[in-house]
Amino acid sequence: MLIGLTLTQTALLLLVGVLLDLLLGETRRFHPLVGFGNLAYALERRLNKGRWRFARGLLAWSLAVAPLTALGAWLIFQAGGAPALAAHALLLYFCIGLRSLRDHNLPIAQALTQGDLPQARLLTARIVSRDTAQANEADLAKASAESLLENGNDAVFGTLFWFAVAGGPGALLFRLANTLDAMWGYRNARFNDFGCAPARIDDVLNLIPARLTALSYVLLAPTLAGKRRAWQCWRAQAPTWSSPNAGPVMSSGAGALGLELGGAAVYDGEVEQRPTLGSGTAARAGDIVRAWRLVAGTTTLWLFCAAVAAATVHLLGGTHA
Repeated sequence: MLIGLTLTQTALLLLVGVLLDLLLGETRRFHPLVGFGNLAYALERRLNKGRWRFARGLLAWSLAVAPLTALGAWLIFQAGGAPALAAHALLLYFCIGLRSLRDHNLPIAQALTQGDLPQARLLTARIVSRDTAQANEADLAKASAESLLENGNDAVFGTLFWFAVAGGPGALLFRLANTLDAMWGYRNARFNDFGCAPARIDDVLNLIPARLTALSYVLLAPTLAGKRRAWQCWRAQAPTWSSPNAGPVMSSGAGALGLELGGAAVYDGEVEQRPTLGSGTAARAGDIVRAWRLVAGTTTLWLFCAAVAAATVHLLGGTHA
């Protein structure tokens, strides 16, 4: 651990952070990431103009992420002892989004099950950037399943990984960087240069977590055939996807679930033909629930692995237990 936590403390704090998220969910009045989004928006309006937009984007990323991460690390260092441990747990709670994934996606499955397409379209539009006005059940279920699988990594597993590496400041660094990628990492006239550096930084931070997530989806496929299919889809389909990290995560997850995701989606009124992800049937309402269970199961797996690692080092008499 880069900032002095033992493996036992790390495992316990990972569990505490996840439990806080599941019990409390997002803060109702003011979420820190919303405030950070407002800061990022103000920086982008100020700096995304004129020449040297790549450098300006890197500067904006540094101004948004570095001071907040350094402040979090400094406060923990100054607190020490039990207050520092509590601060680690709170930072993880603010950064993780497991319950948010459940609360935003399972109502879509419920609306589809009840045949309420207008409500399902409205709910899906809140979590994806594609057009949903004319989407049918398969389109909406596909969008929700894809969002669950990809954001399982972005909102949950990447955060857990970087917490394991560097505690609360590590989780904060990852989540802020991922938020900026979601806001600025578009390949269009406005963000192609300005958002390039933030997008590449997020790619680097996600390089290991995404592949651990993909491997977890393979391991948790419900059948041996599903595990083989998830592995084969990962190896064959991930390179075709535009994102180097979303490709492994979504292809292995779709393969594990026996679903065919990807394909056509409507953005800004234009049909975009994306590569195929996974193999099997088209998504339906029940598959959203199955995708959520895969994400929840992977969370449990990661917490279990952290506990086993801590227990093993402790039994072996390690100095970092």
